[in-house]
Amino acid sequence: MERLIVALDVNTLDDARKIVEELDELVDFYKVGFQLFIREGKDAVKFLKEQGKKVFLDLKFHDIPNTIGNAVRACMELGVDMLTLHSLGGFEMMEVAQKSVWEAQENKPLLLGVTILTSLDEAFLHDVVGVNDRTLEEEVLHLARLVKSAGLDGVVASPLEVKKIKETCGEDFVVVTPGIRPKGYDTHDQERVRTPEEAILAGADYLVVGRPILYAEDRRGMAERIIKEMEEARAKLRGTF
Repeated sequence: MERLIVALDVNTLDDARKIVEELDELVDFYKVGFQLFIREGKDAVKFLKEQGKKVFLDLKFHDIPNTIGNAVRACMELGVDMLTLHSLGGFEMMEVAQKSVWEAQENKPLLLGVTILTSLDEAFLHDVVGVNDRTLEEEVLHLARLVKSAGLDGVVASPLEVKKIKETCGEDFVVVTPGIRPKGYDTHDQERVRTPEEAILAGADYLVVGRPILYAEDRRGMAERIIKEMEEARAKLRGTF
């Protein structure tokens, strides 16, 4: 299942290997974030590519444009399939990053702008960012438009904003959604969550799922449950369910 991205939020490559082996052919796409990348570095990406898997390198780059351009080129050398930048890094930073992708001859990843993290709420927007004239949803849409204007492929956003992002930026604009929780599952530290079905029906292109699968007694069973829910939702969208 390529539309499901399993977050390998684990400490070691051995931990990651066990999960990939357990899920086997069920899952084609994995996210490598800070937790695994800082400990294992490019070996984590190399392992996944050797297994024939796609890699979402979620490091949320945010720095001066030149530094980010060089970082994106380094990531492309690893062969990653998807990469994130913080949209709050600004237009020029994102534009330089996208230019690095356009100039590449091969291994061009999808480049995504992170909008507002799913662990944050409107109080953060007002108290920390200092934005008082827009709601959280309006700020997400503002950032999505900025990401699109910089030429990036899409955004990472909560499932609550997917429908409006698609309406604003177009159906071809990719939306990757974390904050996915099966019905009845603990939301943990996530503020803006939806079920797999709700996210797909809203128009999400990819769902990122970590703890519900990683912490499950039967990881494979949980992945199968989520995939089934995603497939049924996609069938509803096609009018065939």
